[in-house]
Amino acid sequence: MSHELTTDEQQLSDLVRDFADDVVAPAAYEYDTRRELPYKIIAQMGEMGLFGLPFPQEYGGQGKSYFHLCLAVEQLGRVDQSIGVTLEAGVGLGAMPIWRSGTEAQKREWMPMLARGEALAAFGLTEADAGSDAAGTKTTASLEDGEWVINGTKQFITNSGTEITRLVTVTAVTGESIRADGSVKKELSAFLVPSGTPGFTVEPSYDKVGWHTSDTHPLTFDDVRIPESNLLGERGRGFANFAQTLDEGRVAFAALCTGAAQGCLDESIRYATSRHVFGRSLGENQHIAFKIARMQARVHAARLAYYDAARTLVAGKPFKLQASLAKLIGSEAAMDNARDATQIFGGYGFLNENPVARHYRDSKVLEIGEGTTEVQLMIIARELGF
Repeated sequence: MSHELTTDEQQLSDLVRDFADDVVAPAAYEYDTRRELPYKIIAQMGEMGLFGLPFPQEYGGQGKSYFHLCLAVEQLGRVDQSIGVTLEAGVGLGAMPIWRSGTEAQKREWMPMLARGEALAAFGLTEADAGSDAAGTKTTASLEDGEWVINGTKQFITNSGTEITRLVTVTAVTGESIRADGSVKKELSAFLVPSGTPGFTVEPSYDKVGWHTSDTHPLTFDDVRIPESNLLGERGRGFANFAQTLDEGRVAFAALCTGAAQGCLDESIRYATSRHVFGRSLGENQHIAFKIARMQARVHAARLAYYDAARTLVAGKPFKLQASLAKLIGSEAAMDNARDATQIFGGYGFLNENPVARHYRDSKVLEIGEGTTEVQLMIIARELGF
């Protein structure tokens, strides 16, 4: 796999980098403190075509590749993880299931507004006892008089309660069967639930350690009725389709991790060069220089890992192993770099107005979201035959 960027890819990366530095970064502390999603910035991202990068132009997209999306997510995550994950989840988790599994009518209805960034969709998989463990899903959907009736709850759902959220894709149990060994196998299907549907409640947002600007809510479904045509994909294929979405999402998530690791490195280099103690720059101390050198090594490894996963995905080859490797390497690089950057800054690194402090708070969830470190290790081990 080639890790050189094409001219088109480099131009996009540079464009988003400049936007991140000039527009996103200056506003990051204000919106993080207010815990608000900056809709003006999201609208600008929509005008730039970022939400439509991997989708065909006939559906309002840019006709680019999933790799282009990853490059954009990395540059945004470098200065503000909340903005980066809003794009990553909006495209990879919100719109992608509709593009991958939706009927032509569903695509025509939803994709243009999602691809233009005029609307957001959320990905309703996780529950208190379910996520990676699909068998734990308790949300149900039953077909009654030509309508699906959904009951249950979801949690930790990104982009589910914004002013521009228009729908949530939801997995639910639509039947059960008995296996030969007597155990119960749940039939899981996926559904499109528009915002504002009676019985569908977006609960108050979480009080999170980090990602303060990102929108995250628990959801409740109380006899929510939707048309039979709102089934997404084939009945019984809900988790299989979502599993593909998760694999793809981990690649973009790894790009977000890489951006966070790069942001910590950038800030540390700047500070170690400009800060003077005992008559010389901080970076002239070998233990500081070595710490920053290790940060560079982590960024390099993380970027190569997600580039490899993204290139493999775009080539249409199996990429599950590469996705988990990229997510594992990237999330650990982000967390380790955030810790080291905070240490390099000393007391200044403990102030919330400092970007490295925000990365320190934000980066922990990178080892949890879209499959924990332990889940990635499990997948990697399985791919190795264990």
